[in-house]
Amino acid sequence: MAINPFKYLLIFVVSVLLQVLIFNNILIARVIAPFVYILFIVLLPFETPRSLLMVLALILGFTVDLFTNTPGVHASACVLIGFLRPVILNLITSRETLESVSNPRVSNMGFHWFATYVAFLVVTHHLFLFFIEAFTFDSFLLTILRVILSSVMSIVLIVLSQFLIFRN
Repeated sequence: MAINPFKYLLIFVVSVLLQVLIFNNILIARVIAPFVYILFIVLLPFETPRSLLMVLALILGFTVDLFTNTPGVHASACVLIGFLRPVILNLITSRETLESVSNPRVSNMGFHWFATYVAFLVVTHHLFLFFIEAFTFDSFLLTILRVILSSVMSIVLIVLSQFLIFRN
């Protein structure tokens, strides 16, 4: 199946711009910070090789790091989920499904599957990101609260994007 690189370049640019211009300026109760830029990694085709996935994740995270002055924080979190994405896909999806469907979308895989898939990636990303950002376990409960609430917000926004932007 042919992959349209311009479509994914557009998703990359739009997700970074939305994150940098809008979502980085949202901080609810000084705890909830949505990170929806990982939508790019979420939507890459199933057959994307792991090495390419990790390079694209590094570029995505590094781009967000450049705009937010957080050297390596977002890049490392994105590379982690880029590395773990095939493992997560194998855990929640059969091999036959991965071979018959090319893109992870609600329209292709169903709401429950997509929400589960996004939840695994987002929670992993946020756990790593917030603990690297805090770089201490002194405020462990506050960091866990930030992870949970920010993950819920990010998951809702990413799943909602499927119905607003990527509908058939």
